[in-house]
Amino acid sequence: MTVTEASPPAAPAPAEPPVHKTSLRRRLIPYWLLLPGLVWLLVFFALPLVYQASTSVQTGSLEEGFEVTWHFATYWDALTEYYPQFLRSLLYAGTATALCLLLGYPLAYLIAFKAGRWRNLLLVLVIAPFFTSFLIRTLAWKTILADGGPVVEVLNAVGFLDVTSWFGMTEGDRVLATPLAVVTGLTYNFLPFMILPLYTSLERIDPRLHEAAGDLYARPAKVFRKVTFPLSMPGVVSGTLLTFIPASGDYVNAELLGSTDTRMIGNVIQSQFLRVLDYPTAAALSFILMAVVLVTVTVYIRRAGTEDLV
Repeated sequence: MTVTEASPPAAPAPAEPPVHKTSLRRRLIPYWLLLPGLVWLLVFFALPLVYQASTSVQTGSLEEGFEVTWHFATYWDALTEYYPQFLRSLLYAGTATALCLLLGYPLAYLIAFKAGRWRNLLLVLVIAPFFTSFLIRTLAWKTILADGGPVVEVLNAVGFLDVTSWFGMTEGDRVLATPLAVVTGLTYNFLPFMILPLYTSLERIDPRLHEAAGDLYARPAKVFRKVTFPLSMPGVVSGTLLTFIPASGDYVNAELLGSTDTRMIGNVIQSQFLRVLDYPTAAALSFILMAVVLVTVTVYIRRAGTEDLV
């Protein structure tokens, strides 16, 4: 009779964490990753916004101090007094945005489809203005558009200034301190914000779509109208937003290239904050500008028919 040897006891299996705890941790990972960004937005965006909202309903002076009295009439007073600057800001920003689109779309199309090995160089040239400060770039235009300079002389010789004077964009034979100078500065400074989204949107278009349209005997103009432009609409929308929103609140171009007759709402807000020291009016103007831009952008996006922004 043989004796069967007893097998050694199996090692205990490692304890596994409960399924519900592991699942909970995985669900919390995205929120932990979002936490730094949310804290940043709270500290540097939401809290200042709340502070400015409380400032806009205060009364008082810098010497006596300001106190929250829920004085909402400040909004109405600010709007009725400075509505010309609001309208002027929207007009200048809209004009500059349209010019950026007219100038930027052909260049973005060229870089996306025709540049070849020169594509990277052209992209560097597009962002080259960012290598210098916004202020220096604007001051450079003050020299370029100086009275009696070569640019003004050429524009006057070809009769361009006569046409712009008829539209009220210039005065006589000078460009500085006129609406044309302010719009020119806005267009130049914000043109890269239009070109880059347009290029990104155009570069994503499959070239085979153009080939297919050509195989169907579509002419280049029809290919652009039916294929290229509709597919580039996300770039058009995002580019116009990136141009119009900062341009409507800009004050540097109007300050350096314009005059008292070309002041934008940004100049008024800057003056109320730093010179007049009327903080409630400045805060109210800021919120009115934000509301106007928000409504304009919302209507524009709905009319554009796309929310797929690049």
